[in-house]
Amino acid sequence: MDDLDSDWQRKGATLSDKTARKECGLTEDEIVRAIRAGKLQYRHNSIHGNPFLRLLRREVEALVKKKHGEHYLRAQEAKTELARINRDLKRLRTQIASLEERKSKLMADLGR
Repeated sequence: MDDLDSDWQRKGATLSDKTARKECGLTEDEIVRAIRAGKLQYRHNSIHGNPFLRLLRREVEALVKKKHGEHYLRAQEAKTELARINRDLKRLRTQIASLEERKSKLMADLGR
């Protein structure tokens, strides 16, 4: 029982049903069917009053591997990571532009 509870507590070991749909390409229907078939464990959770299901990542990945294959799962993970990297790069470019602008202004003030 402790091992099961540790899975629910460990960082990154769980994901929401929405994240499972987005990252793994599952549909809400597929998730509900897997829960009813006993293939996925879940817990009810909510953030700021918005309810969602928390799922164990290892079970979701096993379901995706069985349904679509290992290659599909790895491709989905790569797409998710690529999107995260692009988002970070965009944020950093904006930050760099802001810092460059501030630098120019400070250098102009020093030149006076």
